[in-house]
Amino acid sequence: LTLAPGVYKWGTGLTIPTDVTLAGGANDTWVFQIAQTLDLAAAHSVLLSGGAKASNIVWQVGGVVTLNTTSHMEGTILAQTKIDMLAGASINGRLFAQSAVNIKSSKVTQPAP
Repeated sequence: LTLAPGVYKWGTGLTIPTDVTLAGGANDTWVFQIAQTLDLAAAHSVLLSGGAKASNIVWQVGGVVTLNTTSHMEGTILAQTKIDMLAGASINGRLFAQSAVNIKSSKVTQPAP
């Protein structure tokens, strides 16, 4: 699945079961508004192409975010409750949650400006 820049909204939870590519230029932005939970399946990734930057991606989540084992995410996550990064998960971005950010043998990399 490849997504162009823009605003994407879900009134429910969202599971990303496979790799997703965000394709756009260095000045393009993506905003994902998810009313409930966000789960990125194990061993799958959110990828960037065409010069897209992690610093221009925001995930606004109304519930728990789970980055499953060896998954990879791009962008800033704003979670209303908590974020769980399971073993081997990684993110090129930032993690903000109202109650907790749990990182288990995972890697967080600050995105380039």
